[in-house]
Amino acid sequence: MGGPGKAKRGIPPKSDFNSWYPSIVEIAELVDKRYPIKGMDVWMPYGLLSMNLIDQLARREMSRTDHSEFSFPLLVPEELLDKENMLVSRLKAARDAGIDPSEMRDEEEPSGFKKEVYWVTHGGENKLEVPMFLRPTSETPMYTMFSLWVRSHADLPLKTFQIVNTFRYETKQTRSFIRVREIHFFEAHTVHRDQQGADDQIEEDAEMVRRILHDLCLPSIVSKRPVWDTFPGAWYTKAADVVMPNGRTLQVATYHHYRDQWAEAFDLSYEDSDGSSKMCHQTTFGMSERLLGAVVGMHGDDNGLIMPPSVAPYQVILMPIAAHSDDRVSLTVEQISTQLTSAGIRTKIDDRDVRPGVKHYDWEIRGAPIRVEVGPRDISSGKCVVSLRTGGKSEESIEGISETIAKLLDSVSETLRKRAQELNKSLVKPLPVDPSDGRAISSDEIEDGVVYELAFDGNDSDAESLEKLTGLTLLGECDTPLPHEAPCAISGKLTTKRNHVARMY
Repeated sequence: MGGPGKAKRGIPPKSDFNSWYPSIVEIAELVDKRYPIKGMDVWMPYGLLSMNLIDQLARREMSRTDHSEFSFPLLVPEELLDKENMLVSRLKAARDAGIDPSEMRDEEEPSGFKKEVYWVTHGGENKLEVPMFLRPTSETPMYTMFSLWVRSHADLPLKTFQIVNTFRYETKQTRSFIRVREIHFFEAHTVHRDQQGADDQIEEDAEMVRRILHDLCLPSIVSKRPVWDTFPGAWYTKAADVVMPNGRTLQVATYHHYRDQWAEAFDLSYEDSDGSSKMCHQTTFGMSERLLGAVVGMHGDDNGLIMPPSVAPYQVILMPIAAHSDDRVSLTVEQISTQLTSAGIRTKIDDRDVRPGVKHYDWEIRGAPIRVEVGPRDISSGKCVVSLRTGGKSEESIEGISETIAKLLDSVSETLRKRAQELNKSLVKPLPVDPSDGRAISSDEIEDGVVYELAFDGNDSDAESLEKLTGLTLLGECDTPLPHEAPCAISGKLTTKRNHVARMY
């Protein structure tokens, strides 16, 4: 590995994460950022293959939990945004006032999302009578249709999802996969008979996130967002955050419980078995290409990417050595490829007419989990040379190679999980507190690039004091409580509520 300040093959050292990350996504040919619209990258084949495999993980979970895939239109008429803005504004005002939303009237000038969307005002040369916008998410178009589809309790639960591009007018600094204007987006929307059905759905969403992040070898912090960071249209929001190597947290999944608040606005009701009309309860669950950004950031090193086997476009690279000198080499490589492919292992033969060292570098940069070299001497001994991207090289028997490779792929995944957990552990530290009363102390003790864990059970004012003291953002109450009571870092009240403060992307 290159030392601090030294670039290897054009890659800055990962210790300089803010330079390493944007460089590696292009050097590894995941995207090309030269498209002339800021925040709209061109997906390159290798990056798109990786993203498609992440989508497959999501589709697997959707199939397992009986969600159906839909595809809704890209364009949304302005009146639906106005309807959403009115609802969101009323819910936010009710929350701020601490009263039931039904007691609030719609604001005359709703706050909302008009400044965040891309507008379409003309069709050809004709000005549209009703302006449209490119979807930022799909609550309004989907719920408009849901109200037509749901009639009775027999239609519920309705569990839908789509994987589409969404668009947001991002004004902050863009960063591939992490903060973009055209977003590769997964969204699931569900409709239920009552709050219990929606409660159960949130638990199911959480389990799906755990399974997907396990396959991506990513540890996460799951928190119930504080009220001021909850989507204004939600009753509550939960989110999964991955701690990146620079100590910043990256939100990779969110799930919202809407209760019946959106249903009332969109006339989404059903006839119950007793003939009465009732409002539906709803949830949403969203993820995006940020998952790929987290994979890149967490697992890469000074030499390039390290792709988890679950989403590596090619899990095994077969490299014929000196094939020109022995016809058996190409034949054996083809036979191995057929065996691996038949076993469901994604395999690519790199038979380019370049030196082996070039091939090694290329696939090291792209993070292929396993490289297999086969030359004349290997064939004579019935062996092949296997190198793991996580480190280590061995001679393995060509006979039974599929079973061997499958076990080695599992070992690569376990190595990545262990490394990620160790990195996570090194970046998450207890908040410095006064040993006499357990309360947070001077911000002089706060280190850059660290996520701080703390006991916190305060109100909005306490949270504001905490954020001002640390200069960090409160993630919210963690799903995993503290093992023992500890004093709240601001109020001093004993609590088991585990929270984190961090710099967020």
